[in-house]
Amino acid sequence: MRLYVVFRYIGFVILLNALFLAVSTAISYFYGESSFFPLLYSTIIAVLFGIFPIIFVPAVDDITHIEGLVIVVGSWLLSCLIGTIPYVMWGGEFTFTNAWFESVSGYTTTGASILTEIESLPLGILFWRASTHWIGGMGIIVFVLSVMPSLGSAGLILYRSEMSPAALHHFKMRSRDAVRLILWIYLGITIIETALLLLAGLNLFDALTHAFSTVATGGFSTKNSSVAAFHSLTVEIIIMVFMLLSGMNFALLFSAVTGKFEDVKVSTVAKYYVGINLVVILLVSLNTYGNNYNNFGDALRYSAFQVLSVGTSTGFANADSSVWPPFAQMILVILTLQCASAGSTSGGIKVDRIIIFIKSLEKKIKQILHPNAVITITMDKKKVDDELVNSTILYILTYIFIVALSGLAVTAMGVDMISAYSGAAAMMGNVGPGLGFVGSLENYSLIPKLGKWVYSLTMILGRLEIYGLIIFFLPSTWKRKY
Repeated sequence: MRLYVVFRYIGFVILLNALFLAVSTAISYFYGESSFFPLLYSTIIAVLFGIFPIIFVPAVDDITHIEGLVIVVGSWLLSCLIGTIPYVMWGGEFTFTNAWFESVSGYTTTGASILTEIESLPLGILFWRASTHWIGGMGIIVFVLSVMPSLGSAGLILYRSEMSPAALHHFKMRSRDAVRLILWIYLGITIIETALLLLAGLNLFDALTHAFSTVATGGFSTKNSSVAAFHSLTVEIIIMVFMLLSGMNFALLFSAVTGKFEDVKVSTVAKYYVGINLVVILLVSLNTYGNNYNNFGDALRYSAFQVLSVGTSTGFANADSSVWPPFAQMILVILTLQCASAGSTSGGIKVDRIIIFIKSLEKKIKQILHPNAVITITMDKKKVDDELVNSTILYILTYIFIVALSGLAVTAMGVDMISAYSGAAAMMGNVGPGLGFVGSLENYSLIPKLGKWVYSLTMILGRLEIYGLIIFFLPSTWKRKY
């Protein structure tokens, strides 16, 4: 393992964080806030740690796959660490554990918070908090590659190490072109949503930070009661539309923008993703109508928002879903596990894997009924090879095992089962709110200190899709010679 190569590439990632810290510092200076010096010192630290390896380590283009994976995981972990610095320096509710949890939650686009008084935070800190979402949403490495198109083969390795395996088959183009596609879609929908939220009556700061959180499917809000604080159906509709878009595969969004609607029409994933959300919205609306809301319009409004928020792993709230009937709550838990599409900013198992699992189950039943039949699994009229099917099933089982283990660990700390397990599912799916005292209008401040570290690990495992983090910590990874 050539550590000097690893540190050089991680340096670029740290500088990316420094850029957003600098913007946050400027905002704090403009408003004369107490967070100015904490943000300024954090910016200086990030610049120094980022620029040293770039200056003193020569450029290397021939990185290996393992080095690429270590760069990706190391970049995520060090970004989370850099993200804690302004929180700890500013103080308030931010102990180191709380700052680490908030930072990890931001970068992994989970949106779970330990803050009880979000509105008391300076605007500079709030902007930095939203920025961690936006950086993490597109993927730290993809972000860096988008402004450094000259990395050659190293760029290809980093791109494939960052991108979810379930999404790679959608991006049938050169890695440089795929990175640019992701960047322009990401920037485009952020700008459009910000403009629409401005027209809906939000100020520029709230519009931009909520657009950051929506497009990243993150969920950090500048308000204690999240989107519910705006009391605006128009704002909620805009955010719902962009949550739905942000949960779609970006390659399909690009096809739609460029007029290639046939790609979207034949996409099994797109049809399942949109269809399942519509069906679930109707079911939850019917279940909450009469139980929580006397008017069906209200039931539809709040159900649609909460379903899309959870189903895309965004985590915003316009209602307290922890008081909904058990049926509606269980649907939200199922959506917490599934979430949206691969190739989007969403977390969770992903609908792509769910579809492959359903098709493999269907194949098994047909094989039992017709032992001599040759049955293949197809998606979008293309064969899905057995290796992808096997890896998908293994991933789902491992995913559920980690949720169970994380929930078990937190219950051992005295947390009730509903809060602990729904929280574990929300952490692994990078969703944010769970049920119980970690519900949609609550926070994670009451989770024990050790529990916050368990949940932080769960968030990172979910964002890095399990295997990357495990390989990173294997001794054999660091002992390999190249």
